[in-house]
Amino acid sequence: MSRVLVAMSGGVDSSVAAALLHREGHEVVGVTMKLWGGASDTGCCSVSDVDDARRVADALGMDHHVFNFGDDFERWVVGPYVADHQAGRTPNPCIECNRHLKFDRLVRRAEALGFDAVATGHHARIVDDGSGTRFVGRGADRAKDQSYVLHMLDQDQLARLLFPIGAMTKPDVRALAAEAGIRTAAKPDSQDVCFITSTGGRTAFLGDRIPFRRGSVVDMSGTQLGEVEAVEMVTVGQRKGLGLPGGGPKRYVVDVDVTNQLVTVGDDADLLRGSLDVVAPTWVAEPVSGQMRVQCSAHGATQLADVSIDGEQIRVAWHEPQRRIAPGQSVVFYDETDRRVLGGGICA
Repeated sequence: MSRVLVAMSGGVDSSVAAALLHREGHEVVGVTMKLWGGASDTGCCSVSDVDDARRVADALGMDHHVFNFGDDFERWVVGPYVADHQAGRTPNPCIECNRHLKFDRLVRRAEALGFDAVATGHHARIVDDGSGTRFVGRGADRAKDQSYVLHMLDQDQLARLLFPIGAMTKPDVRALAAEAGIRTAAKPDSQDVCFITSTGGRTAFLGDRIPFRRGSVVDMSGTQLGEVEAVEMVTVGQRKGLGLPGGGPKRYVVDVDVTNQLVTVGDDADLLRGSLDVVAPTWVAEPVSGQMRVQCSAHGATQLADVSIDGEQIRVAWHEPQRRIAPGQSVVFYDETDRRVLGGGICA
């Protein structure tokens, strides 16, 4: 029997993860991280989510605690999120929360408190290659697989983690929750960034923190077509909200230059690229180069590419041209079977 600290967000997945570990006889304690102190009506930081997690823990006969990591969240997630937008990048705040809070700050706190492991409700698996090296494997439910957002985990972290529902489909998770009388059995999945409200959205959040600047919208030849009110709110691949007249050809954002307040648009073919550069790489084990599969969005398909390493920069050469990836997005490397994460980084 192990002492396990379960990160409970108030959702059904982490509730079932806690229930499974409790059923197996482990000494389980639930914890909810209090990260965001501002307005929140989406994501996983609302008062009702904390209440749901506490009530599930009570029903299971487990202790439940709330850890306030608000200062760390502001430093590692909110601050960089704002800075990235101001610089014309498109960040992944939930990935940075995993990197710095859930699988760093929380794991270190658990170790200090004498826990043997930390468990979460992620749809992913920890797999061993037979030599003792651990990898993040895809969850059994491919539609809910979350291995992409766990690509930063290393060997030390994987040795201390448990993903109890990784071998289950989402319908199975909900069925088990209903059978066990867990109050979150039918609770909808959280889809949004916890510090962005559904009423104000990104515009209201960022508008309170950075000055917005108007930007010119030009075509590939440099001809001005219109203007956007906030160049900081535009991202590569965007089609709507560009202030362009309707009825014409489909146009997509091909490039965002916040320094010169310029948004370049083109057609679908103008978005295609043969390669991309990746910075700030992390690896599950050793750095890997060669042919692999690469995924550039949380639920996107992987594509074959040749990956080469030059110090802290990685070049991804696609086997077939792919749409340009917005700078700031996570690029994750999988083995050729498309089942195990090898590492990842940030699109330059």
